[in-house]
Amino acid sequence: MSMDKVTISGFADEISQSFDEQLQVVTDLGMKYICIRSAEGKGIADYTPQEMEETLLPRMKKARVGGSSLGSAIGKIPLDDQEAFETQVAQLENLCQLCKVLECRYIRVFSFYPPKGEDPNTCGEQVLEKLKVLIQIAEKNNVILIHENEKGIFGDTGDRCKYVMDTLGGPHFKAAFDFANFVQCGEDPEKCWDQLQAHIAYIHVKDAVPNAVLNVPAGTGDGKIPQLLRRAIREEGYTGFLTLEPHLAMFNFFGAKPKVEGDKPKPPMENNPFFQKLKEEMAQPGRPKNGAEAYAIQYNALQDILGKI
Repeated sequence: MSMDKVTISGFADEISQSFDEQLQVVTDLGMKYICIRSAEGKGIADYTPQEMEETLLPRMKKARVGGSSLGSAIGKIPLDDQEAFETQVAQLENLCQLCKVLECRYIRVFSFYPPKGEDPNTCGEQVLEKLKVLIQIAEKNNVILIHENEKGIFGDTGDRCKYVMDTLGGPHFKAAFDFANFVQCGEDPEKCWDQLQAHIAYIHVKDAVPNAVLNVPAGTGDGKIPQLLRRAIREEGYTGFLTLEPHLAMFNFFGAKPKVEGDKPKPPMENNPFFQKLKEEMAQPGRPKNGAEAYAIQYNALQDILGKI
């Protein structure tokens, strides 16, 4: 497989919150790019350009690792929370400056959580209006927003992703295709690929089976990753990033969050059904013991797929 056609990257914070460990693991695997979502207990949107230039970039240069995208949480807020949206508008302006420091073109975004109890299909116009604001910022800064089809947001089905992309898609707003998320929404990834193919500029490599919390190695779930990557690379000329997002083990995105005065005590995790299911799945035979092992499993699974292509 000629690697000049596609480039492997990944959400390196699934390895560890230590940025040095993130870089060590990816370089040991032979990777030359990462997607930065969080490092050293901080989400990427909380870094200033100066911090990026002084604390993260020198280590990336030393490891000869570039940034493929910024894994922001822009758009992962309730649609009707205007205060949160205004905060995120300011964050996006900052993320665009981080892109310049990193010489990186892509920022991952979402299309908002519809109000509880409302039919998502009735929220389309509001979603478009907010996304237009974000796209204008991207245009001004010459970056590309890539929309991920995250479960629970407006654009979590093929139909709604197509609606968003057909209406707003362009040079500064494209699709990040996530196989596993479509599986978890009960969608057929192949049908969704057909709907979005003209807009896909970025691919997240994670696979899933229905009704499971944790994901499975690429090519072993219902994401149809081998056949869709074969089609993308061989027939459609895809030459972008393939970004690992294993989700094969439990991991901590942002480290321990400091307690703020007035925070309500949270119920014990042991009483949470989601946590119980997660714990059961983590105990299954063959599950990776840590983020580095999970990363290697997903990297090798993708390499196997590419080798066959």
